[in-house]
Amino acid sequence: MDTKVFIMEDSNIDINGINKCGDIIKKGGIVAFPTETVYGLGGNALDSSAVRKIFEAKGRPQDNPLIIHVNNFNIENLVEEVPKVAKELMKRFFPGPLTIILKKKPIVPMETSAGLETIGIRMPDNEIALKLIEESGVPIAAPSANISGKPSPTDVLTCIKDLKGKVEGILGGSSSKVGVESTIIDCTVEPPCVLRPGGITLEQLKEVDNSIYVDPAIMEKPKADFKPKAPGMKYRHYAPKAPVKIIKGDLQKTIEKINEMVQNYIDNNKTVGIIATDETKALYKSGEIISLGSRNNMNDIAKNLFSTLRAFDQIEVDVILSEAFSEEGIGLAIMNRLNKSAGFHIIEI
Repeated sequence: MDTKVFIMEDSNIDINGINKCGDIIKKGGIVAFPTETVYGLGGNALDSSAVRKIFEAKGRPQDNPLIIHVNNFNIENLVEEVPKVAKELMKRFFPGPLTIILKKKPIVPMETSAGLETIGIRMPDNEIALKLIEESGVPIAAPSANISGKPSPTDVLTCIKDLKGKVEGILGGSSSKVGVESTIIDCTVEPPCVLRPGGITLEQLKEVDNSIYVDPAIMEKPKADFKPKAPGMKYRHYAPKAPVKIIKGDLQKTIEKINEMVQNYIDNNKTVGIIATDETKALYKSGEIISLGSRNNMNDIAKNLFSTLRAFDQIEVDVILSEAFSEEGIGLAIMNRLNKSAGFHIIEI
């Protein structure tokens, strides 16, 4: 497949590239495009054939629902009702990294919702994405623009590496400013429930409705027969080639444990990657060390997480050891992604 690639600046949009990618989506094709969270792979959300192409290009399980991306607040044609709390959340956080689950109308194919009667809706905070939706003239269903299971892409070069030859178009802009996917909140239940932590924190959501809570299952390994209501709830995600192990506990003891494990791996001729922070990087005696940033800036750690996991693929390490992080604020999303990248292989000390 010939993949057309259009790279532009967020502040200097190439309308010609947008128009051509919009035409691809109008004709039932699929296009990778930037958002503020991660890059997405989109097609016409109302076209079953286009949606199937997304699953095929990614190698994505058919029971993993997609998210519909829109460019305005008029979603009544897609969903049965918009509860008051959903309207308040939209007013506060759209456009932005929040996906709201609502009961879908029949116009949304079951392929898009993975057989569910509900669907996630979000409005991305990215001008290229919004222009693409406008030019396409349809809502765009889009998961992350990577091969299923790999770390989500936060830059266009990663999209090209994963998807060139598998999709009709790739739109490139700046690197994603959030770096982890959107928060998903289910507004079909009372009180509303967070099914995936992301760029909007629980603390921010509670400012709208203090009864909002996080589904405890999101930080646990899902059972084999679990039916996901939102993307990222069931399958191993965000995984580099090498196995990931998380060391969780007192930070000083964590550093000591990682140094001990690294030496054991080196003694067995293994190359070890270490996910560290600015504060701890110098305390590791050996290994391929990459800092996510300062623990005083958890937003930077979130932004750098997926690119760091991808970097270890380039180094070709045999195993990756990671420090754990606080689960407050966006730290909940960071640990959710790390847990899934590790297949919930956590060493508590």
